[in-house]
Amino acid sequence: MAPEARIKIFLKNSATALCAGVVVLSSFSLGAEAARRHYRSHHHHPPTLPAAPPRALPYPQLPLPFEIPGAQYLPLAWADVKGWSEDNHLAAYKTFRASCRSINAQTGASEPKAESKAESKALGASLSEPCRAAKSLALTDDAKAKTFFEDNFSPLRISRLGEPDGFVTGYYEPVLEGSRTQTDVYNVPVYRRPSNLFVRGYKQDAVSLPNKGPVYRKIGRRKLVPYYDRGEIEDGKIAGRGLEIAWLKDPTDLLFAQIQGSARIKFDDGGTVRLNYDAYNGYPYTAVGRILIERGIIPKEEMSMQKIREWMTQNPEGAKELRRQNRAYIFFREVNLSDKEEAVGAQGIPLTAGRSIAVDKSLHVYGTPFFIEGELPIDSERAKTPFHRLMIAQDTGSAIIGPARADLYFGAGADAGRVSGRLRHPMHFVMLVPRGLDPSARGARLPVPDPRPSEKIAKLFPQADPAKDPKNATAAAKAAESGKPESVKAGAPSPAVPQAKDATVAVASPVPLPEPRPNIKPDREQRKRVYRRSHPQQ
Repeated sequence: MAPEARIKIFLKNSATALCAGVVVLSSFSLGAEAARRHYRSHHHHPPTLPAAPPRALPYPQLPLPFEIPGAQYLPLAWADVKGWSEDNHLAAYKTFRASCRSINAQTGASEPKAESKAESKALGASLSEPCRAAKSLALTDDAKAKTFFEDNFSPLRISRLGEPDGFVTGYYEPVLEGSRTQTDVYNVPVYRRPSNLFVRGYKQDAVSLPNKGPVYRKIGRRKLVPYYDRGEIEDGKIAGRGLEIAWLKDPTDLLFAQIQGSARIKFDDGGTVRLNYDAYNGYPYTAVGRILIERGIIPKEEMSMQKIREWMTQNPEGAKELRRQNRAYIFFREVNLSDKEEAVGAQGIPLTAGRSIAVDKSLHVYGTPFFIEGELPIDSERAKTPFHRLMIAQDTGSAIIGPARADLYFGAGADAGRVSGRLRHPMHFVMLVPRGLDPSARGARLPVPDPRPSEKIAKLFPQADPAKDPKNATAAAKAAESGKPESVKAGAPSPAVPQAKDATVAVASPVPLPEPRPNIKPDREQRKRVYRRSHPQQ
């Protein structure tokens, strides 16, 4: 082959290879740029800006003057309170006055302390006003007692949120046979509070420790462990320490005395000892009746304390296991009361049979009147006896939880036990709120609004009548053509209220909005130049 032909073939092949290389490099560059754009769009996020601080309200957020957690209220007129006129208001007034003696004593002796304790409750210290009025009124007439409650209180229907009614049970003071010493017959000990029982925030010798919250057993000076439960105490963990107040025949008698929170023990020699709640071991109360219902032993509609006692008497081993399901254990203290006096409630005063109730002390103030209305099996187990009675909150209990939950006290003895043992019924609750607790008190605490602008500011921003504004006239004409009132259109002013002929209509002119930021598109040539500068290798 001639040299000239060889040179032509070589040049031709080189040109072909060079063109192929340029195509490959261009494809690689375009692919790389596409990959970079995909990565930026999916993996490169703009920096997150800090969240804007919450906008401050023009007025401070103040709590309502009357607020009970988890409750709903309905103000009533006295005429709407069913059964109100049929009650014995004088009996309720005497019970209320007994509570007032404690309230007046606390307010007079240590007023700041009493008010600070009541701050977290709805009524606060507002009961002190009607109590001061009752202090000098020794009423003996039922009509005047009724007038006293109507003049000093307002009725408020109350129930748990979402529920129409409240719920009531009953309690009483058991009268039991016992012995001062242990015998073959009387071998169930009734314990006073042990010295190694400790509750945070209370001295170990304090009177009446709380019935809720953790309780510890103090070992040495610092070590705290949970206290013994019912099973451990029944097995003798604290026996032989001189804590026995008396001895009973049956552990079921002790269980019911602990559930009621008080008891009278009569001895063979004719003497009597009165016991009251003093402390508990820190475990939550478990209702043994509920366990029997869940196990299908006693139907729910037949449940009563008498049914529980009958079953436990017939099943001693099952009764022992059932008692230990309730790990809570109550310790008592002796109180100096005669046989004619009623048990002392948590308020520190003797209860009144048929007029005192136990309430949730975390929500309510002792001394608060509650009118409870409905039907209860008072006369017999299946009776529907009308019950409309003004009761006074003077006690509490670990199982009494909620805004419309009450335990009705029926007195002492077997008859009171039979009546109270069959109560588990929904009832209407009307709470009597002192008139001094007025919602306007919240308004008085709100700050005064800003003053009106001065005349100088008013002149700088003149106001025009929208009816004479040509823009508004044009908008109204368009609205008439469309058949729709202008007020339903977005941004349209509300229709003017008719005014007197000589009246001056003051309407604020609309505040001009800022001009929108112009949307300027970048020049294509500029974008290309920037692109070339950022990739000099291409």
